[in-house]
Amino acid sequence: MANFAKPSAPRFSVEVYQNEFLPEGGRDVHAIVTVTSTGGATATRAATGRGSAAVVIMVDCSGSMEYPPDKMRGAREATAAAIDTLRDGTAFAVIAGTHVAKEVYPGQGRLAVADPATRAQAKGALRGLSAGGGTAIGTWLRLADGLLRQSSATIRHGILLTDGRNEHEDPAVLRATLDACAGRFTCDARGVGTDWEVKEVTGIAGALLGSADIVADPAHLTEDFTRMMENVMGKEVADVALRLWTPVGVEIQYVKQVAPTVRDLTDRRAEAGPRAGDYPTGSWGDESREYHVCVRVPAASVGQEMLAARATLLIPGLPGEPPTTLAQGLVRAVWTDDLAASTAINPQVAHYTGQAELAQAIQQGLEARKLGDVGGATAKLGRAVQLASASGNADTAKLLAKVVDVVDAAAGTVRLKAKVADADEMTLETRSTQTVRVKKT
Repeated sequence: MANFAKPSAPRFSVEVYQNEFLPEGGRDVHAIVTVTSTGGATATRAATGRGSAAVVIMVDCSGSMEYPPDKMRGAREATAAAIDTLRDGTAFAVIAGTHVAKEVYPGQGRLAVADPATRAQAKGALRGLSAGGGTAIGTWLRLADGLLRQSSATIRHGILLTDGRNEHEDPAVLRATLDACAGRFTCDARGVGTDWEVKEVTGIAGALLGSADIVADPAHLTEDFTRMMENVMGKEVADVALRLWTPVGVEIQYVKQVAPTVRDLTDRRAEAGPRAGDYPTGSWGDESREYHVCVRVPAASVGQEMLAARATLLIPGLPGEPPTTLAQGLVRAVWTDDLAASTAINPQVAHYTGQAELAQAIQQGLEARKLGDVGGATAKLGRAVQLASASGNADTAKLLAKVVDVVDAAAGTVRLKAKVADADEMTLETRSTQTVRVKKT
């Protein structure tokens, strides 16, 4: 492990967990790359001469937000609480989203700068929010993108709330919008109530490297929005990339974030020179994340060893300047005839492989349930219960218990419940990618 941060900069570190030993002819190397950022990020922000943060809140104001009325009321109150959480000096705006996007505050294509006066003005403008019209989320994101692109802030972030499906826009338009916005800002997405589409909301958050969740009861929106905005205010370093360099003959099979959520980054690679590619990780505060890297190396004989990959954490430099290296770790391959060494599975690799399988089993099980495939749903959700139990993922186990009756958790024996509340099923699906870390021994 190497750490290149200066004393005044954020302390980023990279640790690599793997079993580097392969049998003769073995080719696939698995490693968990743990990235941790702790403190001092403000110094780096000041050193780069950039602003602090810019945030745009997108509030669904389609007609369905009026049924029941507490949804619109909850959205106003939650947005006001989020505005109160803004740090002085933060650039911000509020958008009302229907089949079109309208600026609520400050208007005229601008961002406001948070201080006591602008926060009061913005909260006053929220009283004008009313429900009516359709839902075209791509238009909301495009307006947010245009506003955020004016800002020189390091952290550019959106918060999006919806209660319905994206019915007034072609799905291809939303996908193209997400592709265009990716890398320009991050975005947290929330679904309120139970009439929205889980895959749409999680797809938005995934594409824009943010979080996704359900707020089934509008009464909980204020708490959720406050927590989201506090998290945004804690971000200090943006556009961090995980660069993987591999020697000649080595192929990257996949790169996945596996904690705190499962997110496949394999297709997000941006070429960065000979045999190097950058994978986006978004913005960081004081936190730790883990990535599962799998590379395929050329077959070799016993006694040989090689560098399989070099993992480097980078932030982009100012125009005309090279990126800054924050930390680095190495993935190795060593061929051995020691059977015990070559067949051992590193505990971190085993754990996060199981967590990724858990997420997949939940999603496949719920899909089978929707299609009426009782046998398939029972098998997949039973496997999910087994994995959640074995890994100590208590939160996911509790959510699964609302969808299935657990007969034997260790064996994965379950029965599908005859009736399941929409909120319980949607909560399980939305949170299926949330993982737990390796148990400390």
